[in-house]
Amino acid sequence: MKDDLENFVALYLRRLDGKIDRVLDDIRDLKVRMTAVEGALTGVNRRMDQIEGRIDPIEKCLLVAETD
Repeated sequence: MKDDLENFVALYLRRLDGKIDRVLDDIRDLKVRMTAVEGALTGVNRRMDQIEGRIDPIEKCLLVAETD
């Protein structure tokens, strides 16, 4: 009976260890993917800043044209 319980506990712990390993792998994968998303978002923000810099002079010209 004691051996059965010990075997059951050992089996349960091995399964739990395997599941924890899979969760840790998933977390590592998510970290890599989030880093890629952050990099892409930085690129998008940079592009938006460039576009905003190009639009500002156009808006100024349009405002001057409206007042004339």
